[in-house]
Amino acid sequence: MSDASIDLVWPDPASDLDDSDLLALTAFPVARTWLRANFIASLDGAATRDGLSGGLGDAADRRVFALLRRPADVVLVGAGTLRDEGYDGLRVDDASIGWRMAAGMPPHPTLATVSRSLHLDPASPLFTEAPARPIVYTVASAPHDRREALAAVADVVTVGETDADLRRLRDDLAARGLHRIHAEGGPHVFGALLAAGVVDALHLTLAPSLEAGDAGRIVRGTAAGPLPADARLASVLRSGDELLLHYLL
Repeated sequence: MSDASIDLVWPDPASDLDDSDLLALTAFPVARTWLRANFIASLDGAATRDGLSGGLGDAADRRVFALLRRPADVVLVGAGTLRDEGYDGLRVDDASIGWRMAAGMPPHPTLATVSRSLHLDPASPLFTEAPARPIVYTVASAPHDRREALAAVADVVTVGETDADLRRLRDDLAARGLHRIHAEGGPHVFGALLAAGVVDALHLTLAPSLEAGDAGRIVRGTAAGPLPADARLASVLRSGDELLLHYLL
C-alpha cells in the first residue's frame, strides 16, 4: 500500500479505498445547497504548525483534500488564509478536470473569499491566474478604492454594513447556482459560518502529533449565534496513525 492508502474504519469497514470510493463516501447531497468545511488539527487541538495548516498534513490528508475539492462548485476561503497559505489561481488536478467535465461541470471550481478590509492584491496570481472569475464578499464600509481595484478582476459583493452576513453569502452563492460549497478556512470564517448556522458538515483530519505552543484552534471569533454546535459522526477513515473524520452538524 502507498503512503496515501486509506481504510474505512466505520461504519462499514473496508481496506485501501480508491478515489471513487472516497468520492462516494463524501459526496454532496443531491438537489440542495450544502456547505461543508475541511480542517486539520493535531491531537492537542493545534490548527497549524509553524503558522500553516499544511505543516500538519501528510500524503493521505493531501489526497482527501484534493478529492473534497473535486465535486465542489465553489471553494470558500477567508482572505487571511489565502495570504497565509499562499493560494494562487484555484485549479484542480487533471484527474479532477476530467471527472468534472464528464459530470457536465466547469473544469475548475470558483474561488470565493470574504474580507471586510479588502486587503487583497488584484495583481496577484490569486486573481490573474484564476481559471474562473473569483467572488469577493465584503461589507459596505470597505475602502472604496480597494473595492474598485478588485472589481476589475473579481465579482465584489456586499453582504453587510460593517460585518459580513455569512447567511447572505451562502444565499448569494446558491442564487448563482453554486450549491456545493466547500470551505477551507480559516478559523475566523469557520466561526462566523457556524454562528450563522449555515455549516452542514465538517471533514476533520486528526493528525497524530502534539504541537503545544500557541497555535490556534479550527474555530475562532464570535460566540454569537447557535454555538456550541453539536456534531454527529458520519464516517471514520484511517491512514496509518492518522484519522480522517466526517461529521454532520
